[in-house]
Amino acid sequence: QVELVESGGGLVQAGGSLRLSCEASGRTFSSYAMGWFRQAPGKEREFVAAASWSGGSTYYADSVEGRFTISRDNAKNTVYLQMNNLQPEDTAVYYCAGDRLLLPDFLKGSVEVWGQGTLVTVSS
Repeated sequence: QVELVESGGGLVQAGGSLRLSCEASGRTFSSYAMGWFRQAPGKEREFVAAASWSGGSTYYADSVEGRFTISRDNAKNTVYLQMNNLQPEDTAVYYCAGDRLLLPDFLKGSVEVWGQGTLVTVSS
């Protein structure tokens, strides 16, 4: 069993950066694909980024490609989302997610475990 807890959200000005962390409990973390989703006010939940269990394969939504980077440290049971050049449209609650498989359904939001979310607010 894996439980996920996000942290690192907050308020930042446009153009700034934040680094989100997702710490996992449970001894199966290293075998899980991990990723991030977000839900902005008035919008559907959307996929942001994901990484395979080894971190060797990554995938990004077009809207964040080149600005966000997902990484993981299995020794620390933690996955990160480095967010650079943040824009107001990035404002959302960001959710960490995990599953034993990355493709194909993870990217569609079909995952086994969700975190509680952390709020990112980007001011103009």
